[in-house]
Amino acid sequence: MPAPVVLALDAMSGDFGHVPMVAAALAALREFPQLELVLVGDPALLAASTRAHGSARMQIQAATQTVAMSDTPGAALRHKRDSSMRVAIDLVGQGRASAAVSAGNTGALMSIARHVLKTLPGIDRPAFVSMLPSIHGRVDVLDLGANAECTPEQLCEFAIMGSALATAVRGIERPRIALMNIGEEATKGNPTIRRAAELIEQLGLNYVGYVEGDGPFLAPVDVVVCDGFVGNIALKAGEGVAKLMLHVLRDECLRGPLSRLSALAARPIFRALARRMDPRIYNGASLIGLRHPVIKAHGASDAIALGWAIRMAVEELERQVPARIAALLQGRAPRSHRARPPERMPI
Repeated sequence: MPAPVVLALDAMSGDFGHVPMVAAALAALREFPQLELVLVGDPALLAASTRAHGSARMQIQAATQTVAMSDTPGAALRHKRDSSMRVAIDLVGQGRASAAVSAGNTGALMSIARHVLKTLPGIDRPAFVSMLPSIHGRVDVLDLGANAECTPEQLCEFAIMGSALATAVRGIERPRIALMNIGEEATKGNPTIRRAAELIEQLGLNYVGYVEGDGPFLAPVDVVVCDGFVGNIALKAGEGVAKLMLHVLRDECLRGPLSRLSALAARPIFRALARRMDPRIYNGASLIGLRHPVIKAHGASDAIALGWAIRMAVEELERQVPARIAALLQGRAPRSHRARPPERMPI
């Protein structure tokens, strides 16, 4: 029997309240027999939602506050110490849970998690990383919005963390790592990017050079490194293009009788495309670089999307991702952070 895996779920902070998180939690308990969950939030609401599905592997932890999407990270950190988000992170810090999942305010989650859980030795700042679809399978991209500006040394840390994650979770022995840039030529990019490339080449990782903005989706790489400003824009642009394509495809299928008939014949292909491109299966960005896993789900996540975020947390715990990152950092992390840009709020 596998050892229990205990997750703390921030059940109140998403756009749709506690309902989708409770549904995702119940589904996760059925999928993972080793899983134990702590739902954090309004005890009356959570008890009413789970009463008909009582399980000895699910507990409720009361929290009297909720972090709103409009709250600043500083306000959430200082004034909402009994929020469902903060209590969930505190449970991890106290050792009562091994990881946390939240669909709440990104900046607040970043600030609270970093304050409570701390970063791994040798890591200056954590980064958001998620797997995105690629014509070669999938690719890990980081940072996706935790750090709007980065030093070359911090980009090196992201490369180390991304390499460790790809090895631990996807079983890739020497992940191919690339830096996102405005061109593939060695002379392209600003001084930060060019210096980061020099440093990453010295780490002994499988660094393959620069990729452009389409690289995460088209290039034969396993990890793409960038700062959070660039990564967040690339992520949102990719999501927008995917939605545009589906919108145009739907319009063309409904254009006339012949188009409708053709669409009916192609229905199996469309269903396969929808399954492969469903953004819910890519839901969940890991705040990597902390001492314990923290997973950020999209604020508008439904139960299926939240289920994938919970699955990511289970996977990182079972494959000991923080420990693997710490091991890879030994002797490889760049030591200087003197040329650090000013602190910026997470995107």
